[in-house]
Amino acid sequence: MFTLPDLPYDFNALEPYIDARTMEIHHGKHHQAYINNLNKALEKAPALQGKTIEEIVRHLGSAPEEVRTAIRNHGGGHYNHSLFWKVMSPNGEGQPTGVLLEKIDSAFGNFDAFKNSFSNAAITRFGSGWAWLSVDNGGGLVVTSTSNQDTAAMDGLTPILGIDVWEHAYYLLYQNRRPDYVDAFWNVIDWERVSKNLESAS
Repeated sequence: MFTLPDLPYDFNALEPYIDARTMEIHHGKHHQAYINNLNKALEKAPALQGKTIEEIVRHLGSAPEEVRTAIRNHGGGHYNHSLFWKVMSPNGEGQPTGVLLEKIDSAFGNFDAFKNSFSNAAITRFGSGWAWLSVDNGGGLVVTSTSNQDTAAMDGLTPILGIDVWEHAYYLLYQNRRPDYVDAFWNVIDWERVSKNLESAS
């Protein structure tokens, strides 16, 4: 049985960029619902019980067909949000350093080019979904986006940074102004955590 992970900061810690009410609903209601529905689906998939959420989303083909879509949607929702909370911090903003910056420069040319690529992937994702910075099988960095609660891990990548562009992630504060929300996100990115995610993926 999966459980809701605690936020590593208070609901209001990311203000003014992400408001406390959105964080409270997003974490306590939306993420909890994904977990509840995932646990319910896994009751019909005993072979997947006891596996990590990453193992589950990376090997969806092993899920029973009758609950595969539910596991894809709700397992993806749990996996995605568990990463999302951790890559944000009230002590965010700035730029990455060290190996992460070197890899960004190698893959995209420079940090600004990466920032434009990632923001564009988030802003232009039609409907609900996510934008990702991930490590590919060769150890390089790539920017992609996925629909709904699909995750880059389902494509064989290892996401190290993600932004949720479902409307529930930003609508109370930004309404339909997704570009403003994406721009604000750069002020709360915990680059130290993203660097640790890169180390783990290597």
